[in-house]
Amino acid sequence: MLIDSHCHLEYKGVVEDQIGVLSRAREAGVGAFLNISTKHSEWEQVVATATREDDVFASVGIHPHEADGHEDLGRGVLFAATQNPRVIGIGETGLDYFYEHSNRETQAKLFRMHIDVARETGLPVIIHTRDAEDDTYQILSEEMEKGAFPALIHCFTASADFGRKVLELGLTISISGIVTFKNAKDLQAAASEIPSDRLLVETDSPFLAPVPHRGRPCEPAFVADTARFMAQLRGVEPELLAEQTTANFTNLFTKATL
Repeated sequence: MLIDSHCHLEYKGVVEDQIGVLSRAREAGVGAFLNISTKHSEWEQVVATATREDDVFASVGIHPHEADGHEDLGRGVLFAATQNPRVIGIGETGLDYFYEHSNRETQAKLFRMHIDVARETGLPVIIHTRDAEDDTYQILSEEMEKGAFPALIHCFTASADFGRKVLELGLTISISGIVTFKNAKDLQAAASEIPSDRLLVETDSPFLAPVPHRGRPCEPAFVADTARFMAQLRGVEPELLAEQTTANFTNLFTKATL
């Protein structure tokens, strides 16, 4: 069994045929899905899908792109949302200096707030980082000094050095379909070195469809293609990689009931 550890089931390209998308993924061997939110207005629907579908779980959080629109979101609002039994993670949150759709200080403020709630609840914080390695690591290391918390770098595309440093902090790393791209040699090298007990796979549907599905909306079923590529890259059988990444998911997202 595989788990798509990061997908957006309410997004255009997926939501129009959500039932069919989930059915095709299950046929491809995907046994669970983590439906990710990026802004407050999505939380209700993300949780509703997870409530309706036994194998779908939810996260609640504010993406760095949305930070400016949620500057006044209270910590209590986020904490209360985590108490729903179908919510197993916090995020996605983090820093994005590539697009800079939101003020950097506001991104950092909300990132730290998510971490604080993760520390209190024990739910993993799901981290987006792009062109912000130094600041992301600084915040993570500073916050770890205040008290440990579970965390995941999703859709890892950062440098191998950043990967090594966050692994030293105890984080888990998730690999998306980007690893299958021909120009992703540096990522492939880094992904081959991630310890087997710290690795997850994801689609980030409907984005980043892996080879051989480039040019199409990405579906959770395609996590099987990424997993097969990763198994070959790491020199293991696909069944073993599926077993390892599923175990890693349940070890990290301890609130999930599979």
